Amino acid sequence: MKKISIVLADDHAVVREGLRALLTAEEDMEIVGEAENGWQALKLSKELHPEVVIMDLAMPSLNGIEATRRMMREAPSSKVLALTSYCNDEHIRDMVQAGAAGYLSKQTAAQDLLRAIREVQKGNAFFSGTIARRLRNQSRAAAYQRGSVRKSTGLTEREAQVLQLIADGYSNKQMGEKLGISVRRWRSIGSSL
Repeated sequence: MKKISIVLADDHAVVREGLRALLTAEEDMEIVGEAENGWQALKLSKELHPEVVIMDLAMPSLNGIEATRRMMREAPSSKVLALTSYCNDEHIRDMVQAGAAGYLSKQTAAQDLLRAIREVQKGNAFFSGTIARRLRNQSRAAAYQRGSVRKSTGLTEREAQVLQLIADGYSNKQMGEKLGISVRRWRSIGSSL
């Protein structure tokens, strides 16, 4: 069985140690590197090409948001899963815009973290329950103002539909089915968003 390669990026050694203990107990996961700041996370991603990088937001030297943004340009094969204590709308939005595939609170249950890693590795988005509900509620509120929101953000009707499905927690495959798009076509559309 091929293991999911993971880099842990958190400036707190005790957090990395706890994550390492949890993840190495899983048969399908292996830790290939650890970073205590954003620069190290970026360097390890470029050198080791991990499938998933578990990224804290508040780190010295280069924060998780900027490290993710750079990683998406310089090591795009790695998928970033934010694991942080910062769960306000601004941080979530900034991290998702930077390219994170998922966002979890550090209060998340261990089983949710394991599921998130597996989903993100498959190419799906994953958000903890409270964050997914907030995104869904924001998306619904925006739906009432859809005309003005699309005009102010420049979103097309189709992009607004995709955003709604992401906020509702659908996987790429499920979104493709709902929108009537083949997986191959969906991947080409998703990569351009």
